[in-house]
This record gives sequence, C-alpha cells and structure tokens, in this order.
Amino acid sequence: MSKNLSAAASTQFDDMVKHAFQTMGSGIVAAVTQRNNVVGDTYKFRAMGKGLANQKPSQADVTPMDISHSLITATLGNWNAPEYTDIFDAAEVNFDEKQELASTIAGALYRRQEQIIIDAMDAATPGATVATSVGGADTNMNIEKVVEASKELNDAGVPIDQDRHIMVSADGLRAMLLETQVGSSDYNSVQALMTGTLDYWMGFHWHIIETRSEGGLNIAAGDVRECYAWHKSAVGLATGIDITTKVDWIAQKTSWLCNGMMKCGAAIRDTAGLIQINADET
Repeated sequence: MSKNLSAAASTQFDDMVKHAFQTMGSGIVAAVTQRNNVVGDTYKFRAMGKGLANQKPSQADVTPMDISHSLITATLGNWNAPEYTDIFDAAEVNFDEKQELASTIAGALYRRQEQIIIDAMDAATPGATVATSVGGADTNMNIEKVVEASKELNDAGVPIDQDRHIMVSADGLRAMLLETQVGSSDYNSVQALMTGTLDYWMGFHWHIIETRSEGGLNIAAGDVRECYAWHKSAVGLATGIDITTKVDWIAQKTSWLCNGMMKCGAAIRDTAGLIQINADET
C-alpha cells in the first residue's frame, strides 16, 4: 500500500462492526442451531431418527431399534459488504462517521445471514402448512393460525420449550395487534399495543421481517405471505468464516476500501420442526 493505516485503527473498526452485528437484526440468527469454524464449502448436519422401545422374552436376543441416521448438507457461500470511504484519511477520524459505516456494513451482513436462513426454509418441504383459510377465508395472520402451527409442532413431538420461534411480516404483526385477544390486557399480562410489537406470546418468540432488498419473506401469487414457525433445533447455520473486516488503500480510487466478509450456509435439519404459515395480505 502507498498509504498506511495504523493497526489500531483497523482493529478498532473491526471491533465496531462485530459489536454492531451482535446488537442488530430481528434475532433470527440466534434462533437457529449454529456450527462455527467449519472447514470447507459444505457442512453436514447429522439427523437421527426416533427409536421405538420393544419387549424381549426371557433369554431371547434383544431387537435393535434400527434408528435411522442421515446427513443434511448446508452449502457455504462467500459474502462481502464493501464500501469506499475517505474517513480514514483524517489524522483524527470522526467517531460517529466511522461508527455509521461500521453499522452499515454489519447491517448488510446480518440481513444477508438472515436471508440465507429464510431461503433455506423456502427451499425445504415443511412438516405442515397452515392455510390462509384457517381462521376465516383468505385471512391474514390470526390467533387461529398460531394455534394451528403450535398444534402441528406438538403433534410432531417437537419440544414445548423456550426454543420455539415464529416470524411474520410487518403487515402480519399489524393483523395480530388488531386481534382483541392479543392487544387487550384482559387476555394478556403484557399489553402488546403499548409496545407495538410481540416479544414472547403463545409459546413463540416473535420475529418481524420488514420489506428487504435481500428478499425477506416470500410473497406468492394473490398476496399470500409465507411465514414460518420453527424450533431452534430444526434449523442449522454453519459458519466457515465469522464476520471480519479488512481496510485497504486503493490508489486508483484514492480512497480506502472497507470490506466486511463472511462465509456461511443454512439447512433444515428436521422438517418436522418447521411449519409454514400462509397469510393473505390482500
């Protein structure tokens, strides 16, 4: 490089990006099973089937349960979030401006990581699908759909614990907040209308996905939004290269190139723990 940037400044910027990455987003990344430090372009999540106990007559040989084993492959991709900037030219860098750039890079990487998870859900065959007719003909998100999704998970033997999640669009959240049983304190100790959102309700952690350039939640013909309910153990995210940044001086541009990088991929480990919810947003 014809121009030098101190190692301290570069490290500080990398730390800023990582900090911003950990504090933003809708929380989907933390709602899946993660495998880090993956070597190679693929990672195979191991899936183990259920066992069935059986009786054994005296002195007879035991009968193995023949538990099935399978490997679910997640393909890792390389992702970059680069931007040219001259904010490192000054002897004293404006902290706010550098923080804004760090937040922008971190946001781009986080949304992409979430989209990788959503795309894996879209590509999979869910354990069950909740139709738009549940709760009324051609309806948006409603209590009946949430109850139906919970029932499907229960029937599949998915653990009833704090690791169940659900993600909807902004319009889906609006529809839920208009439900009397959701917004009224007569039905809930937490008044959703006071906060304008749902955090933990009906046994699910709620995640709101806004309209995104990355794609967001798919909307099919007839304005049907494809939302999902899932258990953390059912979805896997494999990371080969954790979020990192590099700052290089590009002479042709007379600017610094700040680039955020990561390598990751997602896969559905157990389709029984994934439920698709179709919500008509017409």
